[in-house]
Amino acid sequence: MRTLLLLCLCAYVAWAQDDLEFDDYETVNVKARGHRPVTSGTGHYTPRYVHPPVQGASRYRGRPTPPPVRGSHTQEKEVMPDAGGCTHAAETMGVLCPTGCELQTMLLKQERNVRMVAEACLPHVDELSRSTNNIFNYVNSMSHSLRERQKIVYGLFGLVFHHCGHRLPFQHSGPGVLEKIRLKIQKLEKAIQGQREACKEPCKTKCPVPVVSGESKDIYRRGGQDSQMYLIQPDSFFPSYKVFCDQTSQNGGWVLIQNRMDGSIDFGRRWDDYRRGFGNIAFESDKGFCEIPGEYWLGNDRISQLTKLGPTEVLIEMEDWSGDKVYAQYRQFTVQSESTSYLLAVDGYSGNAGNGLMEGALQLFGENRTMTIHNGMMFSTYDRDNDNWIPGDPSKQCSKEDGGGWWYNRCHSANPNGRYYMGGAYTSNMAKHGTDDGVVWLNWKGGWYSLKAISMKIRPFFASR
Repeated sequence: MRTLLLLCLCAYVAWAQDDLEFDDYETVNVKARGHRPVTSGTGHYTPRYVHPPVQGASRYRGRPTPPPVRGSHTQEKEVMPDAGGCTHAAETMGVLCPTGCELQTMLLKQERNVRMVAEACLPHVDELSRSTNNIFNYVNSMSHSLRERQKIVYGLFGLVFHHCGHRLPFQHSGPGVLEKIRLKIQKLEKAIQGQREACKEPCKTKCPVPVVSGESKDIYRRGGQDSQMYLIQPDSFFPSYKVFCDQTSQNGGWVLIQNRMDGSIDFGRRWDDYRRGFGNIAFESDKGFCEIPGEYWLGNDRISQLTKLGPTEVLIEMEDWSGDKVYAQYRQFTVQSESTSYLLAVDGYSGNAGNGLMEGALQLFGENRTMTIHNGMMFSTYDRDNDNWIPGDPSKQCSKEDGGGWWYNRCHSANPNGRYYMGGAYTSNMAKHGTDDGVVWLNWKGGWYSLKAISMKIRPFFASR
Protein backbone atom coordinates (compact mmCIF):
# COMPACT_ATOMS: atom_id res chain seq x y z
CA MET A 1 0.00 0.00 0.00
CA ARG A 2 2.82 2.38 0.89
CA THR A 3 4.57 1.59 -2.36
CA LEU A 4 1.44 2.45 -4.34
CA LEU A 5 1.04 5.82 -2.58
CA LEU A 6 4.70 6.65 -3.20
CA LEU A 7 4.37 5.90 -6.90
CA CYS A 8 1.30 8.16 -7.21
CA LEU A 9 3.05 11.03 -5.43
CA CYS A 10 6.16 10.79 -7.60
CA ALA A 11 4.04 10.66 -10.79
CA TYR A 12 2.25 13.91 -9.74
CA VAL A 13 5.57 15.68 -8.99
CA ALA A 14 7.06 14.64 -12.33
CA TRP A 15 4.01 15.99 -14.16
CA ALA A 16 4.19 19.30 -12.28
CA GLN A 17 7.94 19.68 -13.07
CA ASP A 18 7.25 18.99 -16.72
CA ASP A 19 4.70 21.82 -16.75
CA LEU A 20 7.11 24.15 -15.01
CA GLU A 21 9.65 23.64 -17.78
CA PHE A 22 7.23 25.12 -20.29
CA ASP A 23 6.35 27.98 -17.93
CA ASP A 24 9.97 29.10 -17.66
CA TYR A 25 9.87 30.78 -21.06
CA GLU A 26 9.12 34.53 -20.92
CA THR A 27 5.95 35.68 -22.61
CA VAL A 28 6.70 37.94 -25.60
CA ASN A 29 4.08 40.40 -26.73
CA VAL A 30 4.12 40.88 -30.50
CA LYS A 31 1.82 42.57 -32.88
CA ALA A 32 -0.86 40.45 -34.49
CA ARG A 33 0.54 40.05 -37.95
CA GLY A 34 1.42 37.12 -40.19
CA HIS A 35 5.13 37.75 -40.73
CA ARG A 36 8.16 39.00 -38.79
CA PRO A 37 10.48 40.76 -41.21
CA VAL A 38 14.23 40.76 -40.51
CA THR A 39 16.05 44.00 -40.12
CA SER A 40 18.31 43.74 -43.20
CA GLY A 41 16.14 41.62 -45.48
CA THR A 42 19.12 39.41 -46.58
CA GLY A 43 19.65 37.20 -43.51
CA HIS A 44 19.77 33.42 -43.87
CA TYR A 45 17.10 31.45 -42.07
CA THR A 46 18.24 28.49 -39.92
CA PRO A 47 15.46 26.25 -38.65
CA ARG A 48 15.44 25.35 -34.93
CA TYR A 49 15.30 21.79 -33.70
CA VAL A 50 11.93 20.91 -32.27
CA HIS A 51 11.36 18.03 -29.91
CA PRO A 52 9.01 15.43 -31.34
CA PRO A 53 5.54 15.34 -29.87
CA VAL A 54 4.70 12.90 -27.17
CA GLN A 55 3.18 9.69 -28.54
CA GLY A 56 1.37 6.78 -26.93
CA ALA A 57 -1.57 6.44 -24.62
CA SER A 58 0.30 7.18 -21.42
CA ARG A 59 2.82 9.78 -20.56
CA TYR A 60 4.68 7.53 -18.11
CA ARG A 61 5.69 3.86 -18.26
CA GLY A 62 7.34 1.40 -15.91
CA ARG A 63 11.04 1.70 -15.37
CA PRO A 64 13.06 -1.44 -16.57
CA THR A 65 14.62 -3.36 -13.77
CA PRO A 66 17.65 -5.65 -14.13
CA PRO A 67 16.81 -9.34 -14.30
CA PRO A 68 17.45 -11.33 -11.16
CA VAL A 69 20.76 -13.20 -10.91
CA ARG A 70 20.26 -16.85 -10.81
CA GLY A 71 21.81 -18.82 -8.02
CA SER A 72 22.02 -15.85 -5.63
CA HIS A 73 20.09 -16.04 -2.39
CA THR A 74 21.19 -12.65 -0.85
CA GLN A 75 19.23 -9.45 -1.84
CA GLU A 76 21.34 -6.31 -2.21
CA LYS A 77 20.16 -3.13 -0.49
CA GLU A 78 18.84 -0.59 -3.00
CA VAL A 79 20.30 2.88 -2.53
CA MET A 80 17.82 5.61 -3.39
CA PRO A 81 19.40 8.74 -4.87
CA ASP A 82 18.27 11.81 -3.01
CA ALA A 83 18.23 14.04 -6.13
CA GLY A 84 18.15 17.04 -3.86
CA GLY A 85 15.31 15.58 -1.84
CA CYS A 86 14.94 14.49 1.79
CA THR A 87 15.25 10.88 2.90
CA HIS A 88 12.22 9.55 4.72
CA ALA A 89 12.73 8.02 8.13
CA ALA A 90 11.31 4.76 6.87
CA GLU A 91 13.75 3.19 4.42
CA THR A 92 10.96 1.63 2.43
CA MET A 93 9.57 5.12 1.65
CA GLY A 94 12.80 6.17 -0.05
CA VAL A 95 13.32 9.82 -0.89
CA LEU A 96 10.59 12.40 -0.41
CA CYS A 97 9.64 14.72 -3.21
CA PRO A 98 12.12 17.61 -3.63
CA THR A 99 9.45 20.35 -3.55
CA GLY A 100 9.04 20.41 0.21
CA CYS A 101 12.80 20.31 0.80
CA GLU A 102 13.41 23.15 -1.62
CA LEU A 103 10.80 25.17 0.25
CA GLN A 104 12.57 24.41 3.50
CA THR A 105 15.91 25.52 2.02
CA MET A 106 14.34 28.72 0.67
CA LEU A 107 12.83 29.53 4.04
CA LEU A 108 16.18 29.04 5.72
CA LYS A 109 17.80 31.38 3.22
CA GLN A 110 15.09 34.06 3.72
CA GLU A 111 15.34 33.85 7.48
CA ARG A 112 18.26 36.31 7.60
CA ASN A 113 16.41 38.96 5.53
CA VAL A 114 13.26 38.57 7.58
CA ARG A 115 15.25 38.90 10.76
CA MET A 116 16.91 42.11 9.53
CA VAL A 117 13.53 43.64 8.64
CA ALA A 118 12.13 42.65 11.99
CA GLU A 119 15.11 44.18 13.80
CA ALA A 120 14.67 47.40 11.81
CA CYS A 121 11.00 47.56 12.85
CA LEU A 122 11.75 47.15 16.54
CA PRO A 123 12.76 50.87 17.14
CA HIS A 124 9.56 52.03 15.42
CA VAL A 125 7.53 49.68 17.55
CA ASP A 126 9.22 51.05 20.66
CA GLU A 127 8.63 54.64 19.59
CA LEU A 128 4.99 53.87 18.83
CA SER A 129 4.67 52.30 22.24
CA ARG A 130 6.13 55.38 23.91
CA SER A 131 3.82 57.68 21.90
CA THR A 132 0.87 55.57 22.90
CA ASN A 133 1.92 55.86 26.53
CA ASN A 134 2.24 59.63 26.21
CA ILE A 135 -1.18 59.92 24.63
CA PHE A 136 -2.63 57.73 27.32
CA ASN A 137 -1.05 59.89 30.03
CA TYR A 138 -2.32 63.09 28.32
CA VAL A 139 -5.84 61.71 28.08
CA ASN A 140 -5.71 60.80 31.75
CA SER A 141 -4.49 64.31 32.59
CA MET A 142 -7.27 65.91 30.54
CA SER A 143 -9.83 63.64 32.15
CA HIS A 144 -8.59 64.68 35.56
CA SER A 145 -8.70 68.37 34.58
CA LEU A 146 -12.21 67.95 33.19
CA ARG A 147 -13.39 66.34 36.40
CA GLU A 148 -11.90 69.21 38.40
CA ARG A 149 -13.60 71.81 36.22
CA GLN A 150 -16.88 69.97 36.42
CA LYS A 151 -16.59 70.19 40.19
CA ILE A 152 -16.04 73.96 39.88
CA VAL A 153 -19.03 74.33 37.53
CA TYR A 154 -21.24 72.32 39.84
CA GLY A 155 -20.08 74.49 42.72
CA LEU A 156 -20.93 77.67 40.80
CA PHE A 157 -24.35 76.27 39.90
CA GLY A 158 -24.93 75.57 43.54
CA LEU A 159 -23.83 79.08 44.50
CA VAL A 160 -26.12 80.70 41.91
CA PHE A 161 -29.04 78.57 42.95
CA HIS A 162 -28.36 79.41 46.60
CA HIS A 163 -28.44 83.18 45.98
CA CYS A 164 -31.14 83.58 43.36
CA GLY A 165 -32.49 80.18 42.43
CA HIS A 166 -35.34 80.41 44.92
CA ARG A 167 -36.33 83.82 43.55
CA LEU A 168 -35.81 83.56 39.79
CA PRO A 169 -35.51 80.03 38.44
CA PHE A 170 -34.38 80.59 34.88
CA GLN A 171 -36.14 77.60 33.45
CA HIS A 172 -39.48 79.17 34.43
CA SER A 173 -38.89 82.93 34.22
CA GLY A 174 -36.30 82.93 31.41
CA PRO A 175 -38.77 82.89 28.48
CA GLY A 176 -40.71 85.77 30.03
CA VAL A 177 -37.56 87.84 30.48
CA LEU A 178 -36.48 87.19 26.90
CA GLU A 179 -39.91 88.24 25.63
CA LYS A 180 -39.70 91.52 27.57
CA ILE A 181 -36.24 92.18 26.11
CA ARG A 182 -37.52 91.45 22.63
CA LEU A 183 -40.38 93.94 23.04
CA LYS A 184 -37.99 96.61 24.30
CA ILE A 185 -35.72 96.04 21.30
CA GLN A 186 -38.67 96.41 18.94
CA LYS A 187 -39.66 99.63 20.68
CA LEU A 188 -36.14 101.01 20.38
CA GLU A 189 -35.96 100.07 16.71
CA LYS A 190 -39.19 101.97 16.05
CA ALA A 191 -37.83 104.99 17.90
CA ILE A 192 -34.59 104.89 15.92
CA GLN A 193 -36.52 104.64 12.67
CA GLY A 194 -38.60 107.61 13.70
CA GLN A 195 -35.48 109.62 14.46
CA ARG A 196 -34.03 108.72 11.08
CA GLU A 197 -37.15 109.96 9.34
CA ALA A 198 -37.11 113.15 11.39
CA CYS A 199 -33.43 113.81 10.65
CA LYS A 200 -34.08 113.77 6.92
CA GLU A 201 -35.56 117.24 7.33
CA PRO A 202 -34.12 120.22 9.24
CA CYS A 203 -34.90 120.10 12.92
CA LYS A 204 -38.10 121.95 13.76
CA THR A 205 -38.15 124.21 16.77
CA LYS A 206 -41.21 125.10 18.81
CA CYS A 207 -40.13 128.59 19.76
CA PRO A 208 -42.38 131.41 18.45
CA VAL A 209 -41.46 133.42 15.34
CA PRO A 210 -42.11 137.05 16.29
CA VAL A 211 -42.31 138.97 12.97
CA VAL A 212 -43.23 138.41 9.33
CA SER A 213 -41.58 141.06 7.17
CA GLY A 214 -39.51 141.73 4.07
CA GLU A 215 -36.05 140.87 5.40
CA SER A 216 -33.83 141.33 8.46
CA LYS A 217 -33.16 145.00 7.80
CA ASP A 218 -36.88 145.74 7.73
CA ILE A 219 -37.30 143.80 10.96
CA TYR A 220 -34.59 145.91 12.56
CA ARG A 221 -36.18 149.14 11.39
CA ARG A 222 -39.49 148.05 12.89
CA GLY A 223 -37.98 147.47 16.28
CA GLY A 224 -36.91 143.87 16.14
CA GLN A 225 -33.50 144.28 17.76
CA ASP A 226 -33.00 140.75 19.13
CA SER A 227 -30.80 138.32 17.27
CA GLN A 228 -32.98 135.27 16.74
CA MET A 229 -34.96 133.33 14.17
CA TYR A 230 -37.48 135.32 12.11
CA LEU A 231 -39.89 134.63 9.29
CA ILE A 232 -39.13 136.79 6.24
CA GLN A 233 -40.67 137.23 2.79
CA PRO A 234 -38.38 139.37 0.64
CA ASP A 235 -40.42 138.77 -2.54
CA SER A 236 -44.20 138.64 -2.48
CA PHE A 237 -44.16 136.16 -5.38
CA PHE A 238 -42.35 133.56 -3.20
CA PRO A 239 -43.43 132.03 0.10
CA SER A 240 -41.90 133.19 3.36
CA TYR A 241 -39.16 131.20 5.07
CA LYS A 242 -37.24 131.15 8.34
CA VAL A 243 -33.83 132.74 8.78
CA PHE A 244 -31.58 133.76 11.67
CA CYS A 245 -31.16 137.52 11.88
CA ASP A 246 -28.09 139.06 13.51
CA GLN A 247 -29.21 142.39 14.95
CA THR A 248 -26.02 143.22 16.91
CA SER A 249 -23.01 143.03 14.53
CA GLN A 250 -22.29 146.43 12.91
CA ASN A 251 -25.73 147.86 13.69
CA GLY A 252 -27.58 144.66 12.80
CA GLY A 253 -29.89 143.83 9.92
CA TRP A 254 -27.87 140.75 8.78
CA VAL A 255 -29.38 137.57 7.35
CA LEU A 256 -27.26 134.57 8.29
CA ILE A 257 -26.83 132.52 5.08
CA GLN A 258 -24.12 130.15 6.30
CA ASN A 259 -22.93 129.06 9.75
CA ARG A 260 -20.35 126.54 11.02
CA MET A 261 -19.79 126.18 14.76
CA ASP A 262 -19.61 122.55 15.96
CA GLY A 263 -19.54 120.17 13.00
CA SER A 264 -23.04 118.82 13.72
CA ILE A 265 -24.13 119.13 10.07
CA ASP A 266 -22.48 117.39 7.12
CA PHE A 267 -21.78 119.93 4.35
CA GLY A 268 -20.69 117.32 1.81
CA ARG A 269 -24.08 117.54 0.05
CA ARG A 270 -25.53 117.20 -3.42
CA TRP A 271 -26.44 120.06 -5.77
CA ASP A 272 -30.15 119.91 -4.90
CA ASP A 273 -29.41 120.17 -1.18
CA TYR A 274 -27.36 123.31 -1.68
CA ARG A 275 -30.07 124.70 -3.95
CA ARG A 276 -32.86 124.20 -1.38
CA GLY A 277 -30.80 124.68 1.79
CA PHE A 278 -30.19 122.35 4.73
CA GLY A 279 -29.33 122.28 8.44
CA ASN A 280 -30.79 123.80 11.61
CA ILE A 281 -31.75 127.48 11.55
CA ALA A 282 -31.78 128.02 15.32
CA PHE A 283 -32.27 126.42 18.73
CA GLU A 284 -34.48 127.44 21.61
CA SER A 285 -32.86 129.21 24.52
CA ASP A 286 -33.94 129.51 28.16
CA LYS A 287 -35.99 132.58 27.28
CA GLY A 288 -38.29 130.57 25.03
CA PHE A 289 -37.04 132.11 21.77
CA CYS A 290 -34.76 130.62 19.09
CA GLU A 291 -31.77 132.78 19.93
CA ILE A 292 -28.99 130.24 19.29
CA PRO A 293 -28.06 129.86 15.60
CA GLY A 294 -27.46 126.37 14.29
CA GLU A 295 -25.31 125.03 11.49
CA TYR A 296 -26.99 125.51 8.12
CA TRP A 297 -26.81 126.70 4.53
CA LEU A 298 -29.73 128.95 3.61
CA GLY A 299 -29.96 127.72 0.01
CA ASN A 300 -28.58 129.08 -3.26
CA ASP A 301 -32.01 129.98 -4.62
CA ARG A 302 -32.78 132.13 -1.58
CA ILE A 303 -29.29 133.66 -1.48
CA SER A 304 -29.57 134.55 -5.17
CA GLN A 305 -33.03 136.03 -4.58
CA LEU A 306 -31.81 138.24 -1.71
CA THR A 307 -28.71 139.53 -3.52
CA LYS A 308 -30.60 140.40 -6.71
CA LEU A 309 -33.12 142.63 -4.89
CA GLY A 310 -30.50 145.36 -4.80
CA PRO A 311 -26.92 146.10 -3.76
CA THR A 312 -25.88 143.60 -1.08
CA GLU A 313 -22.85 143.32 1.17
CA VAL A 314 -21.51 140.21 2.89
CA LEU A 315 -19.73 139.86 6.24
CA ILE A 316 -17.61 136.74 6.83
CA GLU A 317 -16.63 136.27 10.48
CA MET A 318 -14.12 133.62 11.66
CA GLU A 319 -12.83 132.24 14.97
CA ASP A 320 -9.92 129.88 15.68
CA TRP A 321 -9.62 127.36 18.50
CA SER A 322 -7.81 129.88 20.71
CA GLY A 323 -10.72 132.33 20.61
CA ASP A 324 -9.10 134.81 18.22
CA LYS A 325 -11.48 136.37 15.69
CA VAL A 326 -11.08 138.06 12.29
CA TYR A 327 -13.43 139.10 9.51
CA ALA A 328 -13.58 139.78 5.77
CA GLN A 329 -16.25 142.16 4.42
CA TYR A 330 -17.25 142.84 0.81
CA ARG A 331 -19.45 145.81 -0.03
CA GLN A 332 -20.69 144.13 -3.17
CA PHE A 333 -21.90 140.54 -3.16
CA THR A 334 -24.09 138.97 -5.85
CA VAL A 335 -25.06 135.40 -6.65
CA GLN A 336 -26.72 134.84 -10.01
CA SER A 337 -29.51 132.35 -10.68
CA GLU A 338 -29.23 128.60 -11.22
CA SER A 339 -29.15 129.08 -15.00
CA THR A 340 -25.62 130.47 -14.55
CA SER A 341 -24.72 127.85 -11.92
CA TYR A 342 -25.01 130.60 -9.26
CA LEU A 343 -22.11 132.69 -10.57
CA LEU A 344 -20.35 134.67 -7.80
CA ALA A 345 -19.36 138.35 -7.96
CA VAL A 346 -17.70 140.24 -5.07
CA ASP A 347 -15.93 143.57 -4.68
CA GLY A 348 -14.96 146.22 -2.12
CA TYR A 349 -12.93 144.19 0.38
CA SER A 350 -12.18 145.33 3.92
CA GLY A 351 -11.15 143.47 7.06
CA ASN A 352 -8.19 141.68 8.65
CA ALA A 353 -8.64 138.07 7.47
CA GLY A 354 -7.16 138.57 3.98
CA ASN A 355 -8.84 139.13 0.61
CA GLY A 356 -8.99 135.46 -0.36
CA LEU A 357 -12.10 135.67 -2.58
CA MET A 358 -10.58 138.27 -4.92
CA GLU A 359 -6.79 137.90 -4.60
CA GLY A 360 -6.40 134.19 -3.85
CA ALA A 361 -3.92 132.60 -1.42
CA LEU A 362 -1.04 134.94 -0.57
CA GLN A 363 1.26 131.94 0.03
CA LEU A 364 1.21 131.24 -3.72
CA PHE A 365 2.52 133.28 -6.67
CA GLY A 366 1.71 133.81 -10.31
CA GLU A 367 -0.66 131.36 -11.96
CA ASN A 368 -0.82 129.20 -8.84
CA ARG A 369 -2.36 132.10 -6.91
CA THR A 370 -4.74 132.83 -9.76
CA MET A 371 -6.07 129.29 -9.49
CA THR A 372 -7.31 130.05 -5.94
CA ILE A 373 -9.39 133.16 -6.74
CA HIS A 374 -13.13 132.59 -6.17
CA ASN A 375 -14.54 135.76 -7.68
CA GLY A 376 -16.27 135.03 -10.99
CA MET A 377 -16.55 131.28 -10.35
CA MET A 378 -19.62 129.05 -10.62
CA PHE A 379 -20.87 126.96 -7.73
CA SER A 380 -19.75 123.31 -7.59
CA THR A 381 -20.81 120.22 -5.67
CA TYR A 382 -19.49 116.67 -5.86
CA ASP A 383 -22.29 115.73 -8.27
CA ARG A 384 -22.12 118.98 -10.34
CA ASP A 385 -18.56 119.86 -11.38
CA ASN A 386 -18.21 123.52 -12.47
CA ASP A 387 -14.64 124.25 -11.35
CA ASN A 388 -11.59 125.01 -13.55
CA TRP A 389 -9.67 121.84 -12.67
CA ILE A 390 -9.73 119.96 -15.99
CA PRO A 391 -13.47 120.33 -16.71
CA GLY A 392 -15.15 117.10 -17.71
CA ASP A 393 -12.68 114.85 -15.90
CA PRO A 394 -14.58 113.11 -13.07
CA SER A 395 -11.32 112.32 -11.25
CA LYS A 396 -10.43 116.04 -11.05
CA GLN A 397 -13.16 117.60 -8.91
CA CYS A 398 -12.42 120.14 -6.20
CA SER A 399 -15.72 119.63 -4.41
CA LYS A 400 -15.20 115.88 -4.15
CA GLU A 401 -11.72 116.29 -2.67
CA ASP A 402 -12.34 119.38 -0.53
CA GLY A 403 -15.47 118.14 1.25
CA GLY A 404 -18.23 120.63 0.43
CA GLY A 405 -20.06 122.83 -2.04
CA TRP A 406 -18.42 126.17 -2.92
CA TRP A 407 -17.32 128.53 -5.68
CA TYR A 408 -14.19 126.49 -6.41
CA ASN A 409 -11.58 127.51 -8.94
CA ARG A 410 -8.62 125.10 -8.99
CA CYS A 411 -9.24 124.73 -6.07
CA HIS A 412 -9.51 127.32 -3.22
CA SER A 413 -8.07 129.95 -0.94
CA ALA A 414 -11.18 129.75 1.28
CA ASN A 415 -13.24 126.65 2.08
CA PRO A 416 -15.97 127.58 4.60
CA ASN A 417 -18.05 124.48 3.75
CA GLY A 418 -15.21 121.97 4.10
CA ARG A 419 -14.86 119.09 6.55
CA TYR A 420 -14.94 120.01 10.23
CA TYR A 421 -11.83 119.00 12.22
CA MET A 422 -11.82 119.29 16.00
CA GLY A 423 -8.85 121.10 17.51
CA GLY A 424 -7.70 123.06 14.49
CA ALA A 425 -4.53 121.52 13.08
CA TYR A 426 -4.84 118.43 10.89
CA THR A 427 -2.63 116.55 8.44
CA SER A 428 -2.93 115.04 4.97
CA ASN A 429 -3.11 111.58 6.58
CA MET A 430 -6.30 112.65 8.36
CA ALA A 431 -7.86 114.04 5.17
CA LYS A 432 -9.99 111.70 3.07
CA HIS A 433 -8.13 112.50 -0.16
CA GLY A 434 -4.92 113.90 1.35
CA THR A 435 -5.90 117.53 0.53
CA ASP A 436 -6.48 120.59 2.73
CA ASP A 437 -10.22 119.89 2.92
CA GLY A 438 -10.90 121.53 6.30
CA VAL A 439 -12.82 124.72 7.16
CA VAL A 440 -9.93 126.94 6.06
CA TRP A 441 -9.12 130.54 5.19
CA LEU A 442 -5.59 130.32 3.81
CA ASN A 443 -4.72 134.01 4.18
CA TRP A 444 -5.25 133.78 7.95
CA LYS A 445 -4.33 130.29 9.23
CA GLY A 446 -3.12 128.48 6.14
CA GLY A 447 -4.50 125.30 4.60
CA TRP A 448 -3.81 122.82 7.42
CA TYR A 449 -5.73 124.59 10.17
CA SER A 450 -9.50 124.04 10.37
CA LEU A 451 -11.37 126.95 11.98
CA LYS A 452 -13.62 126.51 14.97
CA ALA A 453 -16.37 128.81 13.61
CA ILE A 454 -17.15 130.73 10.44
CA SER A 455 -20.33 132.49 9.31
CA MET A 456 -21.56 134.45 6.28
CA LYS A 457 -24.13 137.22 6.69
CA ILE A 458 -25.69 139.51 4.07
CA ARG A 459 -27.76 142.69 4.15
CA PRO A 460 -28.70 145.50 1.79
CA PHE A 461 -25.81 147.84 1.09
CA PHE A 462 -26.20 151.60 1.34
CA ALA A 463 -23.33 153.74 0.09
CA SER A 464 -24.02 156.45 2.68
CA ARG A 465 -23.38 153.99 5.55
